[in-house]
Amino acid sequence: MGFFDKFKSGRDIAKEEIKSVPWNQLTEIATLEEIAEVSHQQPVAILKHSTSCGISRMVLRQFEKEYDLDEGRMKLYFLDLLSHRDISSKIASKFNVPHESPQLIIIKDGKAVYDASHSEINAGSLNKFVA
Repeated sequence: MGFFDKFKSGRDIAKEEIKSVPWNQLTEIATLEEIAEVSHQQPVAILKHSTSCGISRMVLRQFEKEYDLDEGRMKLYFLDLLSHRDISSKIASKFNVPHESPQLIIIKDGKAVYDASHSEINAGSLNKFVA
């Protein structure tokens, strides 16, 4: 602990403890084909987030706080629903999952193997799908 550490707030310390989540922005429908392909080599997670929803913001914050996977174990995509509603609709049809917000979907071998929404979303669930 350095001299200046005693001047840090609890919030600053908590920020340092959060492992950075390696999000890939999902902004193109064509990326869904790439996701399906990549999912044959490693699992892929898509987090659908509504930037105007307080519950979605709370879920995102909690997910990022809990996230603890080593880099390269799972590819993570972040979808801003307000900007890309068309992609969300395509996810629902392509991977046969109902549209919800917020929503976490895990793709493995080209298929959705898990989806959760609202308070059911947690980063710990990712561990079940990595080797």
